[in-house]
Amino acid sequence: MKIFSAQQIRQADETTILSQNITSTELMERAAGKAFEWIRTRFPDKATPFYIYCGQGNNGGDGLAIARMLLHEGYGNIKVEIVENTGSPTKDFSINKQRMEQAGISFEKINGNSVGGLVIIDALFGIGLNRELSDEVRQAIRTINAKEATVISIDVPSGMFMDRKTDLAVKADVVLTFQSPKLPFFFAGNKDFVNDFEVLDIGLDNEFITATKVNHHYIDADIILNYYKPVAKHAHKGTQGHAVIIGGSYGKIGAVCLSAKAALKSGCGLITAYIPQCGYDILQSSFPEAMVLTSGLEHIDTIHFEFEPRAIGLGPGLGQHAYTQKEIGDFLSKNKIPLVIDADALNILSQNKEWLKLPPENTILTPHPKELERLMGSWNDDFDKLEKMKAFSRENDIILVSKDACTMIVHNDKVYVNSTGNAGLATGGSGDVLTGIITGLLAQGYKPIDAAIFGVYLHGLSADIGVKETSRQAFIASDILKYMGRAYLEIDGGR
Repeated sequence: MKIFSAQQIRQADETTILSQNITSTELMERAAGKAFEWIRTRFPDKATPFYIYCGQGNNGGDGLAIARMLLHEGYGNIKVEIVENTGSPTKDFSINKQRMEQAGISFEKINGNSVGGLVIIDALFGIGLNRELSDEVRQAIRTINAKEATVISIDVPSGMFMDRKTDLAVKADVVLTFQSPKLPFFFAGNKDFVNDFEVLDIGLDNEFITATKVNHHYIDADIILNYYKPVAKHAHKGTQGHAVIIGGSYGKIGAVCLSAKAALKSGCGLITAYIPQCGYDILQSSFPEAMVLTSGLEHIDTIHFEFEPRAIGLGPGLGQHAYTQKEIGDFLSKNKIPLVIDADALNILSQNKEWLKLPPENTILTPHPKELERLMGSWNDDFDKLEKMKAFSRENDIILVSKDACTMIVHNDKVYVNSTGNAGLATGGSGDVLTGIITGLLAQGYKPIDAAIFGVYLHGLSADIGVKETSRQAFIASDILKYMGRAYLEIDGGR
């Protein structure tokens, strides 16, 4: 799914009005109608109390139209407040205000404490917010956030900027956003403002949607099939590819066990674990499907094998000993095989940044936030972080998998936002599993960017399926492996 900029959304609105020969008020009515249908379905009890906060722009016009639709449907416990200092009234807002007045509906200052079962509809500001909030608006947002209620924001949480850091916004339980998710929804700094969101298709001009190029994409169930490569009917282990996982050190052999098993369960035909000798018995006994090569006693001191695998994963549990670091530099200077770099190998790169030019083009790096900061330096806010990730990808010809609550895959100026995964993945070893999955996909012949996108999605979907049976608290990294098969079945079932 494409993620459009605020300017592109405005262009889509204008194009739709012209191509469908409708007015902007009619388009607003359509959008409000979609939101109303969602709200009515989730809150069928006509006694549900609604507090609706409206600004004086088009987002406020949406709120007024929703209020009118609720009243027409028979919902009788509705209070509507128009918050001042939210800009000059727009034409479509004024039309909807007049419609409310003609229906005999008055506006009021909403006071008092929350009532039982309260639903707040936030329609103060949409994507057009471009100025600092007034004291009155800030107070309205704080009032909304303080109430015990289910909070629904229309299009975006009010106060959230589309092009800069947000310091205060409505904390929405769900955002009913029109046509496309908005990029700031996925930023770590906005996690308190978007608990969940629902994309409502309001029928914007399909030709515009299809033809307009974007740099940001949302990877969901509808699009993931574009990246999936089913196993051929006559496949065998030779055609499915041979992957190697290089890593492990004394006390950290488990990382390689997880990563190697994930590579094999991703669908590759053969897996070799390249580890120090201290892990040989552990890996052979815990994962009999793997082949094992060793080097060094407690840490890897040389990297050499006689065969040529299709893909290599480097770093899980590797350690950062001096002789290991030297060997990593030598390996990177010679290796031309598709590569995934993670964990201690990333930390070694951050200490030897001139080595970033050594790996093959489109090598995949999978840092968590601290590893990312060590690699490319700190950032001022989420917008700055994203621009620095794009620059880092371009300058080093790499694909960046930025692991976080919402993982983003960055390839030059393209950003792919993953839709799967949950807090159950906040556990040791889950990153090692991801490295193995992506390496296994590379070994199967996936293009690097496709392996990164599909691997992150599969990893998160396995966790989404698993936590329904284990809980987020009890979910551990090996559970990702347990539920990968069911994740594949869910993806394949969509074909």
